[in-house]
Amino acid sequence: QVQLVESGGGLVQAGGSLRLACAVSGRTFSSHATGWFRQAPGKEREFVATISWSGGRTNYADSVKDRFTISRDNARMTVYLQMNSLKPEDTAVYYCAARMTGKSGYSYRGENDYDYWGQGTQVTVSS
Repeated sequence: QVQLVESGGGLVQAGGSLRLACAVSGRTFSSHATGWFRQAPGKEREFVATISWSGGRTNYADSVKDRFTISRDNARMTVYLQMNSLKPEDTAVYYCAARMTGKSGYSYRGENDYDYWGQGTQVTVSS
């Protein structure tokens, strides 16, 4: 089994910052990549960012590329999403997800690329 627990969400003013964390755990656990997705009310879940555990390769959605930074702590098996210059349109439930197998050169930007999902954490950005 694999467990993912998100934390760090909350209410912030536009222009503010939040740091989300995703702790990954499980017996005999190993993962290849962790991604962040978000879902706003009435909208489909969308890709935000992903990072591989071994090489640290990152990918970002265009809407967040210059404002968000994904990173990982391999020893703690924790992935972070530093969110700066937040906008009201960033308001959503943010989910982390783990992919268990590797595919060389692949960026893992789709929901179907992931095997396990966390419960989500709410991020609300006020005007």
